[in-house]
Amino acid sequence: MVDVATADGVVRGHRGRRVSRWRSIPYAAPPIGDLRFRAPQPVQPWSGVREATEFGFAAMQHRAGARVGPRRIQPTGEDCLTLNVTAPVTPSSTPRPVMVFIHGGGYVIGTSAVSLYSGARLAMRGDVVVVSMNYRLGAFGYIDFSEFSTPTRPFDSNLGLRDQVAALEWVQRNIAAFGGDPGNVTIFGESAGAHAVVSLLATPAAAGLFHRGIAQSPPADWALDAEQARVFARRCLENLGATTQDAVEALTSAGSNDIRKAVDRAISDALWSQPGSFPAAPVVDGEYLPRTPLDALSVGSAHAVPLIIGTNRDEGTLFSRFDRTLPTTPQQLHKALARCGEDVESRIVAAYPGYPAAKVAVRMGGDFVFWRPTITAAEGHSRYAPTYVYRYDFAPRAVRLAGFDATHGLDLIPVFGGVDSPIGRSLTLAGGYRGFLAVQREFQGNWLSFARTGKPLTAWPEYTEQQRNTRIIDHPTRVEIDPERTKRLAWEGVRVPALG
Repeated sequence: MVDVATADGVVRGHRGRRVSRWRSIPYAAPPIGDLRFRAPQPVQPWSGVREATEFGFAAMQHRAGARVGPRRIQPTGEDCLTLNVTAPVTPSSTPRPVMVFIHGGGYVIGTSAVSLYSGARLAMRGDVVVVSMNYRLGAFGYIDFSEFSTPTRPFDSNLGLRDQVAALEWVQRNIAAFGGDPGNVTIFGESAGAHAVVSLLATPAAAGLFHRGIAQSPPADWALDAEQARVFARRCLENLGATTQDAVEALTSAGSNDIRKAVDRAISDALWSQPGSFPAAPVVDGEYLPRTPLDALSVGSAHAVPLIIGTNRDEGTLFSRFDRTLPTTPQQLHKALARCGEDVESRIVAAYPGYPAAKVAVRMGGDFVFWRPTITAAEGHSRYAPTYVYRYDFAPRAVRLAGFDATHGLDLIPVFGGVDSPIGRSLTLAGGYRGFLAVQREFQGNWLSFARTGKPLTAWPEYTEQQRNTRIIDHPTRVEIDPERTKRLAWEGVRVPALG
C-alpha cells in the first residue's frame, strides 16, 4: 500500500512491482440531492486515510455501457465524480509529465474503470503519470435543464464539461504529490472523449489547466445552441411524465434510473429520426461555452496549445454492425445529407465511386461523423498553434477478415500498450502481431514524445492548410500530403445538421 496526502486528505493506493495505482479518488462532491444537475462543488475534506484501491460507481447509464470485462459490469450511480492515478514506483529526480485520459461512449456510456485505461503500460514505457476520470453522462451530464431553474433550485448547463474542468483543477492542485508535473499536462481522449478535448480547447474555464491535447476520432462538430437544447430538454421532461410546471419537483425527486431511461428514449428517438445529429452534447450557452468548438478553433479563441488530432480509416464499420445510430446506410445518409443544404448530397456521392454499395456507404458515414469535422478542426487550429494530423489504417488479419478493418476504437489498444494483453493477443491469432506491435511503438512513441516536449517524433511534420501533412499510421507508417483530397473538397463547408 502507498499513502499520498492530497489537498482534501490522505488516499491509500496499491503499490505494485512497477506502478502504483489509486482508484476512485473524489475530485468533486457527490452530485446528489440538492447538487443533482448542479455544477461540481468542492470535495468535503476527510480525516484519516481514505482507501483508494477499488473502483466506486460509474456514471449513470444503461448497465451494459459500464461493462469492464467479459462478465463484469461496474455498478452505476450519481456519486461518480472520481478519478484514477497510475504512476511509476521508481523515484524521479524531476516531476513527470501528466497524461489525463477522457473516455468515450457518445456521452451516454463508458467508465474509466476499463482495465485498458489504467495506463500502466503507458506509465512504465514513458515514465509519465496517467490520470483517468469519470464524468456525468447522458441525462445527468449533457441535457440542459437550466430553463427550469428557480431562485431556490438552480440547474446548471454543461455539467459533463464542467466535471472535466473540475478534474483538471484537481490535477493542478494535487498531481505533484503523485510525482506529476502540473505545468506539463496533456489531455487525450477517444470518440466522445476526443470531442471533450476539442470542447475543453474552446472552454474559457479550462485556460491553463492543460498544455497540449490529443483527440482520437472526435465527432468535432457536436454541439447544440441554446434553443435546440431547450427543446430537447422539454422532450426529455415529457418522457419523464412531467410538465414545465412541475419540472423542478420531477427533476429533483425522480429516481435516477427513471430520469436516465426517459432521456435515453429521447436520445434514441432523435438519433433514428435525425441521423447525423446528436442531442447529448455540450451547449453553446453564451457563458460557459461561448462558441462551438469548431468555431472557436477557426477564429482563434480556443486555447492555442499544440494538438494531435486524427481518425481511423474505417470508423463506420463498428457502428454498421453493432450500433445503427450512425448514418451508415444509403437511406440514413440520404436523410442526413438532405438536411445539409442544396446539392450537398449529389456532390458528396460523386466523391465516393461505387456508392450506394454497402461498404462505400459505411465509409461515407464514418467520414461524415468523424473525418469531415476533424479536418475542419485541424485546419482552424493549425492557424494558431502547432497541429499534427494522423489517419490510422492498420488492422490485424482477424479484424480485416471480420470486415471491420481499421475501425472506431481499435487505436485504443496500441495507444495503451494492449497488443500483448488478452484482447490484443486474441486479435492477432490469425496473424499481424508484428505489425500491430510496430503500430503500438508508433503510437506510444509519438504520444509520449508529445506529452514530454509538445512535439511528436521528428518524422511527423506539422499540418497546415498549405501543406496538409498527414501521418498514416500503418505497417509501415508513412506521411502523405492531403490524402483523399477529392473527398475533403466535397465535404468542405458541410456541417452536422441542426437538431430539429
